[in-house]
Amino acid sequence: MATLGHALETSVATLLDVAPIVALLVAFQVLIIRRPPPHLRRTVVGCVCVLAGLVLFLMGLEKALFPLGEAMATQLTARDLVGAPAGGPAEWWSFVWVYVFAAAIGFATTLAEPSLIAVGLKAEGVSGGAVHGWGLRIAVAVGVAVGVALGTFRIVTGTPLAYYIMAGYAIVIVQTIFAPRTIVALAYDSGGVTTSTVTVPVVAALGLGLATAIPGRSPLIDGFGLIAFASVFPIISVLGYAMLSEVFRSLRRPHDAEEIQ
Repeated sequence: MATLGHALETSVATLLDVAPIVALLVAFQVLIIRRPPPHLRRTVVGCVCVLAGLVLFLMGLEKALFPLGEAMATQLTARDLVGAPAGGPAEWWSFVWVYVFAAAIGFATTLAEPSLIAVGLKAEGVSGGAVHGWGLRIAVAVGVAVGVALGTFRIVTGTPLAYYIMAGYAIVIVQTIFAPRTIVALAYDSGGVTTSTVTVPVVAALGLGLATAIPGRSPLIDGFGLIAFASVFPIISVLGYAMLSEVFRSLRRPHDAEEIQ
């Protein structure tokens, strides 16, 4: 009964959240376009499916994903695992399994991110195959993995967030100058799609759990910020991937010319 009551509360809250979007679409359809929407029945069925999915997803976040991320952070920072000396704090290199787990979970959740899958498919279709969907997803996932691992290092060491973000965007600005123009906009969008339904809950829970488990860290000050790393570093990785691909293509051109002769 408790689960059913929670599902009902979540359903009502989700309906209230979605209501302004529905009202806006209906208003434009009736007042501006002034014609019935095509495939009305299919649209209504799709909206109901989306609402049901949102309710189940939000319940899963609260019941599973958030507790799982916090529990993993607590277990990985246990004194017997990190080898902390008696009566003293552990050094930053003792948390190697935290960094490994952060990189692995960042990589895995990014590959499963529906928004990134959609962007990869659209990019591959629009570019005529010049941009490979899987290659884009792998490049973004590597960037998120590096970013989240570095973000956990920041939490462990307690260093200021601003230094990392400024350095990251400085690298992005330099890469933007030298990267192929055809990939720049896609790279910036790739940094945005990582902060979506799958990645954000797990990464946020990991950061909060890690800041709670490490003595001297504040969940409010140190626990947040991993999402910023998951946004900046995919841009770096995609731009870097494009720049390396351009270099390899330029190196192959003389070889291809020789074969033709």
